[in-house]
Amino acid sequence: MTRLTAPREPRRPWLFDGPARCAGPRPPLPPALPAAVLFDRDGTLVVDVPYNGDPARVVPMPTAREAVDAVRDRGIPVGVVSNQSGVARGLLTYRQVAAVRRRVEELLGPFGVWAVCPHGPDDGCGCRKPAPGLVLAACARLGVPVERTVVIGDIGADVAAARAAGARGVLVPTPVTRPEETARAEVTAPDLRAAVRTALSRAPAPVRVPVPGES
Repeated sequence: MTRLTAPREPRRPWLFDGPARCAGPRPPLPPALPAAVLFDRDGTLVVDVPYNGDPARVVPMPTAREAVDAVRDRGIPVGVVSNQSGVARGLLTYRQVAAVRRRVEELLGPFGVWAVCPHGPDDGCGCRKPAPGLVLAACARLGVPVERTVVIGDIGADVAAARAAGARGVLVPTPVTRPEETARAEVTAPDLRAAVRTALSRAPAPVRVPVPGES
């Protein structure tokens, strides 16, 4: 006798709606502007503290508030796309991830959506960057076309996820960014403020950041 089992629940990202998404209908944006800008969290918006579940340890990256406000001031929705494998590793809980999210918004202002991957590298999900799932989920939640969305992050997986989803990616290298990731990125910027200027431009020209060891 064949034993039937229920299909496994698909691995989906966690989605948090911010107050910015609940503010009501938005006026249409000029076609020259992106429909949304999505930011990586750790190493991009805030200092990377591995597997951080403590809001007291959240520290904004230089120019982060200024950069995100520059996008908001144009009426463009902002969101966060973040891998949090500490959940799968048993180091973080949903409650801790949510608490850190709230602290980031206290420091940097509201975001329209947070798309978080709680899975580990070997879990086979479609949302963990460099897969496109987080970008696609955030765009769907915001109701914006992915091809008019810009993703800003500090490692190769961020811009690879953007590319896989059909969005534009801008890399902001930090000391943890591998030289080969910087070399492969189509567009780079020296800091978050410059990355936003690039994102808001009609046809961004690559801003090259020297790779360590280059002359």
